[in-house]
Amino acid sequence: MADARVKRTGMIGLGAMGVQMARHMVKNGFEVTGYDISAEASKKAQGFGVSTCGAVTDVGKNTEVVFVMVANDEQIHSVIEHSGLLDVLSRDSVICIASSCSPETCRELAKLAAPKGISIVDVPLVLGQEAMDNGQVVAYVGGDDAAVAKARPAIAAFSKQVLHVGALGSGQITKSINNMLLWACMCANFECLTFAKELGVDVNKLIEALGHGSGANWSLSRWGKSTGKWAEKDMDVALELAQDAKVPMPLSGLVDQLVKHLNQERMKALMS
Repeated sequence: MADARVKRTGMIGLGAMGVQMARHMVKNGFEVTGYDISAEASKKAQGFGVSTCGAVTDVGKNTEVVFVMVANDEQIHSVIEHSGLLDVLSRDSVICIASSCSPETCRELAKLAAPKGISIVDVPLVLGQEAMDNGQVVAYVGGDDAAVAKARPAIAAFSKQVLHVGALGSGQITKSINNMLLWACMCANFECLTFAKELGVDVNKLIEALGHGSGANWSLSRWGKSTGKWAEKDMDVALELAQDAKVPMPLSGLVDQLVKHLNQERMKALMS
């Protein structure tokens, strides 16, 4: 149920992930106000009990914890920095950036929000759309203790685990590392399953058998279900971080090239 200190939450971005976040918060007793540029997305959210409005500022006027789930860093800046949101939120409000983005974006926006008494935490989510639909994502949270504590009950409404991994930006870094490992596994799986199929092995039986061995991995257990839809964007963020830190990442550089050629259709084809 909703925490006694926070009843009113906001959801900016009511796409595939955002609308499910809002739905789970409503289900767990929160009063949710949402906004999306798409009238169709807003109408869908209304069907889940979300009160929708016509502007980002209307979300800020009615909420204590606001989630942002939009496509990229530019849109994050737009809805937080340029929309007037920071001017209407009350002091001690918390903005949760759930979109995958650069940790520096979170830090830049936090500097703008701090003089107004508003906190920002980063809350990127992993395990994908199916987990979100079921309220079973894992949230990697970065931010100060008080802000995270205030937002935690709302985050927990759609998450099976809420993991506070460090200061602001740490959530984004953790997700980047998680995804780099995921995509490396996906590329290795694809190469090995292609090899096995050429050798005449039943790939479906092989996947089942490998699930019991030391080569088992999450991507292999869900082979054919992952889309890799956001891989290129998120990998760009990860490699930019590596470049800024002057850390050589030769394997990840190769994975960045290989993952561009992976899609759900090619993965499923190996099983037929």
